[in-house]
Amino acid sequence: MEKLISCCGLNCETCDARIATIENSDELRKATAASWQKMFNAAEIPYESINCTGCRIDGVKFTHCESCEIRNCVKEKGYETCGDCSEMGTCKIVAFVHQHAPEAIENLKKLN
Repeated sequence: MEKLISCCGLNCETCDARIATIENSDELRKATAASWQKMFNAAEIPYESINCTGCRIDGVKFTHCESCEIRNCVKEKGYETCGDCSEMGTCKIVAFVHQHAPEAIENLKKLN
């Protein structure tokens, strides 16, 4: 499970995009696209784009995950996750995720 914790600490194992990819489920892709459009007040998300193996695992990434500012920062600094960074507690990049998903911080603490 260690590699299924994303750079920011979210659990990729429970992500609908990853589950849809692993199960090759277009039904879950469609439901996820509709849910994310509503949740993030986003433009239409093509269900075909809902594919991801996980943030830190080789393979396909959902568009947002591929270009994620948090993921890119972690990679640029040569870290595995934000939990490796001494600035995590004051970081404005990851703060939004940790504010809305405090379990992500706990996931990162469990890795160290």
